[in-house]
Amino acid sequence: MKKRYVQVGTGGRARFFYEAIATTYQETSEIVGFCDLSQTRMNYANTLLERHGQKKVPTYHYTEYDQMLDDLDPDYVIVTTVDRSHHDYIIRAMEKGYDVISEKPMTIDEGKAQAIIDAEKRTGKSLRVTFNYRYAPHNTKIRELIRDNVIGDVFSIHFEWLLNTEHGADYFRRWHRNKVNSGGLLVHKSTHHFDLVNFWINSYPKTVFAFGDLNFYGMKNAEKRGVKSFYYRSTGSEAAKNDPFAIDLNSNEELKELYLKAENDSGYIRDRSVFSDDISIEDTLGVTVKYDQGTILTYSLNAYMPWEGFNVSFNGSKGRIEMKVVEKSYINAGGDKENEGALEVKSIKVFPMFDEPYEVEIIEGEGGHGGGDPVMLNDLFGTPEPDPFNRAASHIDGAMSILTGVAANKSIASGMPIRVNDLINL
Repeated sequence: MKKRYVQVGTGGRARFFYEAIATTYQETSEIVGFCDLSQTRMNYANTLLERHGQKKVPTYHYTEYDQMLDDLDPDYVIVTTVDRSHHDYIIRAMEKGYDVISEKPMTIDEGKAQAIIDAEKRTGKSLRVTFNYRYAPHNTKIRELIRDNVIGDVFSIHFEWLLNTEHGADYFRRWHRNKVNSGGLLVHKSTHHFDLVNFWINSYPKTVFAFGDLNFYGMKNAEKRGVKSFYYRSTGSEAAKNDPFAIDLNSNEELKELYLKAENDSGYIRDRSVFSDDISIEDTLGVTVKYDQGTILTYSLNAYMPWEGFNVSFNGSKGRIEMKVVEKSYINAGGDKENEGALEVKSIKVFPMFDEPYEVEIIEGEGGHGGGDPVMLNDLFGTPEPDPFNRAASHIDGAMSILTGVAANKSIASGMPIRVNDLINL
């Protein structure tokens, strides 16, 4: 019997899930309902289902979420809404007796995370958080090398993530640019990276200290660089025509259908200037973390770089591992789907303490993130295969990944180190 799914939130990230169900996994799964504040967006999602030979599914306004669950009685609820509302839909689904799949981050602060954990205990229902980076072959290979004791005990990690002026800038156009919606980049984006560290070294964060600033985006920073022409949004703006940071919603079907045409019933403006004066997240971040088993992480995130990807190095009792990954750039819901998570450069090199360094082979598959996305989607919607790396992320994994970022935000605000165990009761 097919597993039945409903999905709340039909914006740019939603298609990744419902389109997989409607195509690759239609023999094992089916999407049976959509819920959103925008009827226009839900209509577009149904149009895409029809393109794949599927029937339209019932649609429900976000105020009718409980009614959708009662009417359709799904096996699972998929949550792909704005980050700040994840906890609400997760908890309400659990309390009605349904298991949940949530896009990362699980939620944006410790109070909402505690509420989810308490609901899971109270209801006995399960929550999966979709960390597709775990499944990317190069990231899984790092887990394998550390698990197999190639460099012994891992004492320190240096992790540098670069967001470029296409993908990185996009966070400053969208709802993500307000910390009340996303928790800032240390929660919304870095949850991937902090989860990878937890996954790689099989440990959780203990103490966090951080600095962060808005140095590049925002009106004040643009004025310092001599910018004199500003605008609210790209559409209809003469000033935007000369701005390399502007995007054209009419140039891409998905951007046009999901956002431009949906403005009347969503109230959401997708193409705001990255040099506005109402941005409340940082673009330059440095974090230090001490983990339960003693590893020290130094982490940086910069969102205005000339290339996209990361450098990470691991220093252990028997040597060192270095990995470099350059990703192809993309704009969420506005570019070539094949570019999302696609790689241009990837390398892993091991430096044994008393031997010659060597390159590690990375075997990739078809699909996003080096073939990792299809593996995760099969875990969710197909027939999962045994996984010696335990890449499926639970609600505890989801909580512990965001708590590094939550603690870092608190450290930036207070100037003090933050103990993660003081934030939540697991």
